[in-house]
Amino acid sequence: MKTLYFDCGMGAAGDMLTASLVELTPDPDKTIGELNALQIPDVEFVRETTVKCGIAGTNVRVMVKGMEEDEHMHDHGHHHEHTHEHHHDHEHDHHHSHTGMHAIEHIVNDHIAVSDKVKKDILAVYQLIAEAESKVHNTSIEDIHFHEVGTMDAVADITAFCYLIDQLVPDQILASPIHVGKGTVRCAHGILPVPAPATALILKGIPAYSREDISGELCTPTGAALLKHFVSEFRSMPVMSIEKIGYGMGKKDFTVMNAVRSILGETEPVQTGEVRELDFNVDDMTGEQIGFVTEILLKNGAREVFVTPVFMKKNRPGHLISVLCGEEKKDELVRLIFRHTTTIGIRETIKNRYVMDRKVTNVETPFGTIRRKESHGYGTDREKYEYDDLAEIAEKENISIRELLEKIG
Repeated sequence: MKTLYFDCGMGAAGDMLTASLVELTPDPDKTIGELNALQIPDVEFVRETTVKCGIAGTNVRVMVKGMEEDEHMHDHGHHHEHTHEHHHDHEHDHHHSHTGMHAIEHIVNDHIAVSDKVKKDILAVYQLIAEAESKVHNTSIEDIHFHEVGTMDAVADITAFCYLIDQLVPDQILASPIHVGKGTVRCAHGILPVPAPATALILKGIPAYSREDISGELCTPTGAALLKHFVSEFRSMPVMSIEKIGYGMGKKDFTVMNAVRSILGETEPVQTGEVRELDFNVDDMTGEQIGFVTEILLKNGAREVFVTPVFMKKNRPGHLISVLCGEEKKDELVRLIFRHTTTIGIRETIKNRYVMDRKVTNVETPFGTIRRKESHGYGTDREKYEYDDLAEIAEKENISIRELLEKIG
């Protein structure tokens, strides 16, 4: 399973998350060109190589009308010094006239050259920020002006991240618990505790922490919203075969490397939970009756039903019938077993279940569309065509299934 993992041991800001993804792409410079081709109004992305604690990584600068945010804003001590998140005069700066949610939607839907899926992700991230800001300031979402995060370089960070996720196409996205920092941060409303109130609200339900030896705001509203939207689980790094590592660097130096580290690799499918096995023996049912009850059980939620020939009391030949099901279907299936079989007792066993990743794709062939089952995991890949589709075509063409498979390759 293709897995993307974010190590947020030094927090998460939009520019750092984006820079870490740029390093995962085959050609980072070409990727910057692709980002600049997205036609984000007045925005240009610039990539620089930065060294922190002896490790080389990437810093992505966002230029708005030829200037970086820090060049025309006061420094408020944001430890990443990517200050679009916390400036007190955004509402009065001519560079940032597009501050309402409707204006953001207009920019995204009408001006940025990305797919509808990416646009949907961008606006979903902004919605998380808007909801948090509206609750913090006790106002409606429509009245939020994004003085904290509504500048064009924030639009650029969110757009770039969503675009790169769409390009990398991971099967799952995981992240570590988030280091939020400690201390205070200066913003439009004065000096606030770290994490800032909007950030803390976005992080609700997400494991986060601070450390005594690191002061400053490490997780910004944009970084928190991006992770909350895309990450399916916050946990320690899983067992994975690492393919690429990206370092998205912040600008300030600490005793700890100031970076978001993204790791792309393959993870094995994990145990998918417990399964119930219901077993019972019968020696007085016909083959037809067993076939009938098998169909009944499968139609009513059994995952598998299989029959094993056994010898029972007095050396009578009989059948061991095994039914696999989830906990939620167990009671119903027990009732059906007693109703449709001659058994007077059922044994239940709880078993762990491991499965390969499975999906069905449609394959175009000279004979029409055929479904193909693909399985992957534990170092093994396999695929097979859907039997029903093959049988239907083979009968129609008056050829054997073997001949059909040779023809379609």
